[in-house]
Amino acid sequence: MGPNGEQLGVLPTEVALSKAQELGLNLVEVNPQAKPPVCKIMDYGRFKYEEKKKANEAKKKQVIVKVKEVKLRPKTEEHDYETKVRHVKEFLEEGNKAKITIMFRGREITHRELGTQILDDVVADVKDIAIIEQPPRLEGKQMFMILGPNPKVAQRARDAQRAALAAAEKEKAERKASEGPSPSRPDGKPASPSSPSAPPPAVAQPPAAGQPPAPSQPSAPAAPKAP
Repeated sequence: MGPNGEQLGVLPTEVALSKAQELGLNLVEVNPQAKPPVCKIMDYGRFKYEEKKKANEAKKKQVIVKVKEVKLRPKTEEHDYETKVRHVKEFLEEGNKAKITIMFRGREITHRELGTQILDDVVADVKDIAIIEQPPRLEGKQMFMILGPNPKVAQRARDAQRAALAAAEKEKAERKASEGPSPSRPDGKPASPSSPSAPPPAVAQPPAAGQPPAPSQPSAPAAPKAP
C-alpha cells in the first residue's frame, strides 16, 4: 500500500523498500498474518505519534468505575446503618460499585446469620438502583458482597461523566482562545519579558570648531615603590 492507501500490488521486498526510500518514508508491515504479508509506506514516527494521541483522547473519555467499600458490624445502630446505606446509594448513582463488608469480632463469627440478614436488608434498600454482582461470601472473620448499578443507572452515570468531560474540554478551549497567542519576536520565538537595559557607554565627542579641547582629568599619582 502506498502512503495514501493506494494499492501497489505484490512487490518484492527490495522494490518496496526502494519506493519507500525514494519518498523519504518507511516500509511498515501492517498485517503479518496475511499471505503475502501486507505492508504500507508511511511516516512511522508520525504514525506512532497519531496512535499515541488517539489513545490519550480515548483515555480522557473513558469512564472509570471504582469499587468503594462500606463496613458494617452485626450490632450496627439503626442511625449508622441508614447513613451507610445512603453512602451506598450515592456510590451506585455515580456509576461505581459498592463492596458491603460485615466485620465479626470474637465469638460474633458463630452468628453468621446476623451478617447475612444485614446484607439482605441492604439489598432490599437499594433494589431500585442496584444488582448483586457477587453474592455474600465469608472470608475469615469478614462477610462481604459486591453491588453494582443496574444498567439504567450505569448508563445515566456514564452520560453524566461524559457531559462533564465535554464541558471541561470546552471551557479549556474557550479559555485558551480568550488568552490569545503569546507575543513573538520577528524570528518566531516567544518574546521574553522586558527588562531594564544597562545605559550605553559614554562616548567622547570631538570639540566643535573654534573651541578649545576639554581639559583632561588629572590622573592619580602613582604609589611610591618600597625600597
